[in-house]
Amino acid sequence: MKKDQTYWISQLKLDPHPEGGYFKQVLHSEDSLQVSADKTRPYYTSIYFLLTQENPSHFHRLLSDEVWYYHSGSALSVHLLHPDGQYEIIRLGTDLENGEVLQAVVPKNVIFGSSVEEHSEFALVSCMVSPGFDYQDFELFTKKQLLPLYPAHKKIINQLAYDQLPE
Repeated sequence: MKKDQTYWISQLKLDPHPEGGYFKQVLHSEDSLQVSADKTRPYYTSIYFLLTQENPSHFHRLLSDEVWYYHSGSALSVHLLHPDGQYEIIRLGTDLENGEVLQAVVPKNVIFGSSVEEHSEFALVSCMVSPGFDYQDFELFTKKQLLPLYPAHKKIINQLAYDQLPE
């Protein structure tokens, strides 16, 4: 039986994510570390994350590294806007001969979003953040914020940045 996005959302009990797609936190370190004078974070957190062409991961930034692991579905493109203005794309999937990888790291402080290619149904991945994820360390971006900083990357910004941040 072919498993579609509805199957995975139901079986994994995924909920809508503010940046787009569907997610569920599945791992959370019981131990924590001090990341600044007034902040502690778990050593790591990990989620299941499902994206579709209609529901991509919009541009955002984290204060921690994030490791992505491919599981199922179509290939997923992770689009990175580095602080120096460089654009990079990482393709997660099983077509290793054509440059896809099974796992990749998005470094902290890099703005990034992810998309499933046209005519593709979904991509299912896991994302592990270390030190662990906290919404205080999460920042979403609008087109108005990103276009002046990355004018050469207008096409992908128009595709993955919000016109207006969700409430």
